[in-house]
Amino acid sequence: MTAGTVLHNTKQPLTVWFWAAYLLTTDKRGLSALLLERQLGLRRYETAWMMLHKLRRAMVNPARELLQGKIELDEAWIGAPQPGLRGSRQLKGRKAALVVAAVERRGKQAGRLRLEVVPTFTSATMLAFARRNIAAGSTIYTDKMTGFLAFPEAGYRHVARKQPKTSELRKGKRSAVPFADRAIGNLQQWLIGTHHGVSRAQLQVYLDEFVFRHNRRRQPMAAFQTLLGLGSGRSPTTYASIRGATDLRWPSVQA
Repeated sequence: MTAGTVLHNTKQPLTVWFWAAYLLTTDKRGLSALLLERQLGLRRYETAWMMLHKLRRAMVNPARELLQGKIELDEAWIGAPQPGLRGSRQLKGRKAALVVAAVERRGKQAGRLRLEVVPTFTSATMLAFARRNIAAGSTIYTDKMTGFLAFPEAGYRHVARKQPKTSELRKGKRSAVPFADRAIGNLQQWLIGTHHGVSRAQLQVYLDEFVFRHNRRRQPMAAFQTLLGLGSGRSPTTYASIRGATDLRWPSVQA
C-alpha cells in the first residue's frame, strides 16, 4: 500500500502519518518537528523531523498551472544579517540564500504564490524563474533591478517601478510590489517564529510548504486531502538524501 510513495518502508503506523499530514496542513502557525514530536507522542525528535521533510517533499504538484494575469515579482535574502558584506548584491561569501517570490494580483487580494531559491541576480536567472512559474503574456510588476529587464524578450509585459527606500516604506509609502513584499515578510516571520530559522540546504522545501499553505489558506481540509493525494503519487526519497539535502538543487538558469 505504501510501496513507492513517500511512506515507503515506514515504521510508523498510517494513522500517525495521517495525523502528521492533518496537523501540518491545518495549523495556521505551521508545525515544527518539536511540536509534532510532542503532539503525536513520538519517541525521537529525528522521527518527527524526517516525517515532516518527507511530507514537504510531496507538496509540489508537478502538474500545477503557471501563474497568470498580473504578477508581482521580487527578490530577498533569507538568512541572518552578516557583517563584512559590501552591499546587498554581493554573492561571494554570502551565507543567506537569495529567494525570488512571485504572487498574483487578484484585485485587492493576493492570489497564488511561488517561491524559489536561486543562485544569482542575473537576467538569465530571473528569466528562467519566470518561464518556470509564469504564463507568457502575463504582466510582471517589479522594482527597477537590472535583472528584471529581460522579461519582454520572453513574451511578458513588464512594468518596472522605483522601490522607495526602507525608511520611506516604514513611514507608509506604498511599495512597488506590495503583495510580494508582504509574502516575503510573512515568510521571514514564519521561518523565525515557527522554526527559529532553517538551514540554507533545506530552505527550498520550507518554501514549498509556505507556498502550499498560502495557496490553500482558505481551504485547510482540502489542503489535507491534496497532500495525501500528492504523497501517494510521490516517489520515495532516501533518508540519506533528505539528511544531506542532496535531492534539493538550485534550478538551472537554462530551465
